Amino acid sequence: MGAGMDGVKSLVFDWGDTLMRDFKEFNGPMHLWPEVAAMPGALDALQVVGKKRVIAVATNAIDSREEEIWLALGRASLDSLINKVYCFYKIGFLKPSPEFFKYILRDQNLKPSELIMVGDDFEKDIQGANRCDIFGVWLNLNSQERRTGKLYDTIHSLNELPSFMELREAALSKTANNNIIE
Repeated sequence: MGAGMDGVKSLVFDWGDTLMRDFKEFNGPMHLWPEVAAMPGALDALQVVGKKRVIAVATNAIDSREEEIWLALGRASLDSLINKVYCFYKIGFLKPSPEFFKYILRDQNLKPSELIMVGDDFEKDIQGANRCDIFGVWLNLNSQERRTGKLYDTIHSLNELPSFMELREAALSKTANNNIIE
């Protein structure tokens, strides 16, 4: 997997209610649930943004170990689009702990600017990543609220992610070109 022009080499997605629907009525490991479903737009978004980048799942799920997460991803036809899974059982920490995000950076040998975290929980996913200087994309499916800052922005559907990444790539490329000219 090569880096995109934007320097972002990896996109890390929260699992529950970001890539796959978290059915509150079911308990235990997701791969055993009577029903599993990818979130709307997940399949298409991963196919586009994953062409140039490593795609990973980062989850706080305590009912599922890594192998079980892969099985659940498979039931939703997402497993072939994912390169890595990071979970509590593998890392030993939960989001928003800086140790959780530092593990991902070390594992992929990345600088914070080369990783983007996408998640539906602003505090755990986005602010947790921000504490390690990792840019976050907040997937806000619950309202039209938009939060933007130096290290975060908002989308309201995974369908928006490919165009968001294109715009970010263009802006970062322009900034890099301006720095070369000066």
